[in-house]
Amino acid sequence: MRFGVNYTPAVGWFHSWLDFSASDTARDLEAIASLGADHVRIFPLWPVVQPNRTLIRPQALRDVATVVDIAGSFGLDVNVDALQGHLSSFDFVPSWLDSWHRRNMFTDPEVVASTAAYVEALAAAVADRPNLLGISIGNEVNQFAHAPHPAPHDITAEQGHAWAAAMVAAARRGLSGGPGASGLEARRGSAPLVTVAQYDAAWYDDAQPFGPEHAADHGDATITHSWVFNGTAALHGPLGAGSVRHGEYLVQLAAAWNREPGRPNWLQEVGAPTNVVPRSDAASFTEQTIRHVAGAQDVLGVTWWCSHDVSRSLADFPELEYDLGLFTNDGALKPAGEAFAALARAGAPTPTAPPSTALVLDDVLPDGTPRHGTRADCAPGGRFAAAWLALAESAADGRGPQVVLRSRLADGALRGARGIARIVEVPGDLDGTSLTVAHPATMP
Repeated sequence: MRFGVNYTPAVGWFHSWLDFSASDTARDLEAIASLGADHVRIFPLWPVVQPNRTLIRPQALRDVATVVDIAGSFGLDVNVDALQGHLSSFDFVPSWLDSWHRRNMFTDPEVVASTAAYVEALAAAVADRPNLLGISIGNEVNQFAHAPHPAPHDITAEQGHAWAAAMVAAARRGLSGGPGASGLEARRGSAPLVTVAQYDAAWYDDAQPFGPEHAADHGDATITHSWVFNGTAALHGPLGAGSVRHGEYLVQLAAAWNREPGRPNWLQEVGAPTNVVPRSDAASFTEQTIRHVAGAQDVLGVTWWCSHDVSRSLADFPELEYDLGLFTNDGALKPAGEAFAALARAGAPTPTAPPSTALVLDDVLPDGTPRHGTRADCAPGGRFAAAWLALAESAADGRGPQVVLRSRLADGALRGARGIARIVEVPGDLDGTSLTVAHPATMP
């Protein structure tokens, strides 16, 4: 399992892309490497790189490539996020997509084509770097598609699939046709991944147009972002089982939609938000979260949010954003950073086999039609979430169960390939407070 960090520059936060400093970046990345991390995720701001629909700035692309090179000098692989998009409560969309020029970012043909051109150019700019881990289409771009965003770009699920497919194809064109792509055989490890990242409404909100299928059907790995300020910590407490196992739960929930056994599952963003996790509990929360995730199957890695606290000189961030770093803004290692480093340096043992028990998620009605309300059942406080947690806490090996969709329960080959030996049904009278787990049934 890989250990990584979402890189938040100590000087200027992500606004630092406006006046890029290689020396500041090197100082930050050297500190991240000292934790034992093997990769970082970086966030070039979309309006900085593509300020006009037909202008992609060559210097901005060179700056991104320079960051990848600097990271490589410290032994770090890099995942590059394309569409920022949304970061820490702020939206960063180009002026050609807002206000007087507002058009639907997901469905307008000219906007989609121009966005794809940017994704392709960004991928091409770093395609030949031996330490390129991959390209993510953007940071939680699904938050633009529905409430609570104040001005959502409305789409249907089908339109979301079309948009995601177009962006993934653009990234792959860039990776295969970049100026140094012929030298990809020199890459460290495997070929770079293309991924689509969503925030957890994809798993928990039935009204969100981007759903589990968008994560599992596009790109090369299924991405989850785990934040316990979504009601989880309020329900379970900062160090309650439901909180420290939330990342593990999301990984297992997401894996249920993977059509191919063995598809990588990546907890690409997780942190200890101080609005619900007291500073005194942050180190324990970090350690327990990572240890539980390490017990799941096919985990590509954990990428912690984030490297450095936001400077108090920057205004208008939510309070928790100033204290999410593994380092303080001036570079001092925090207790959560110490906990992360201890785990990263030791490395996570690879489970010898996936959890053999699977909990059935009712994604369809008895007649096989899709069931509305499935995602609400999975959300914090939902009946499925409660059943999963009860089963996880009662497991002899301490590992949470896999999740199997009812629509795929009859696929014996899929169950066998996933190592599922027995199934558990969610009790019909489960209300989230009084938990009784059904006796596991022997698989046919």
